Amino acid sequence: MHFNKFRVFAFLSMLLSAAAVHAEQKVALGTWDVHYIALNSTFLTPEVAKQYGILRSKFNGLINISVLDKKTSAAQSVVMNGEAKNLLGVVKGLSFKEVKEGQAIYYLATLPFSDQERYRISITINNGATTQQFTFEHKFYAE
Repeated sequence: MHFNKFRVFAFLSMLLSAAAVHAEQKVALGTWDVHYIALNSTFLTPEVAKQYGILRSKFNGLINISVLDKKTSAAQSVVMNGEAKNLLGVVKGLSFKEVKEGQAIYYLATLPFSDQERYRISITINNGATTQQFTFEHKFYAE
C-alpha cells in the first residue's frame, strides 16, 4: 500500500510538472500559491483511479488543485468548492475530495464533458480565516 501511495504522489507531481512545461498553471491568491490542472481521467492508471474512486472515461475530466503557503511552500488544508460553466451556460457543481500523501495535499474533482467542450471553471478556497476565488478555462477532448 505504501508503494502505491508513492506512485500516486509521483503521478500527481508529474502532472503538475507537465503543466508547468506547457504553461505554468499557477495563481497567486493572498498568502497562497494555487497550482491547478484539468485533464482527461484516462490519464490516470486504473489502479490510481480505483484507489480514489474516480471513474476513468474518455468523457470524464479531472481537476487537480493544490494550495501552498507562498513563504514556506507548505501544503494547506482548506475547504474548496467550485462550479464549471460551459459555453451554453450549463452549470455543473464541483465536489472536491481532499487527498493527503505525506506532506502533500491535493484536491480532486471530476467533471463529465462532451468532446471538445469548453468550461469556465470557478473555484472558491476557504481556510476558515480567508476566502479566495479564481477562474480558469479548459477545453476537454474525448480520447
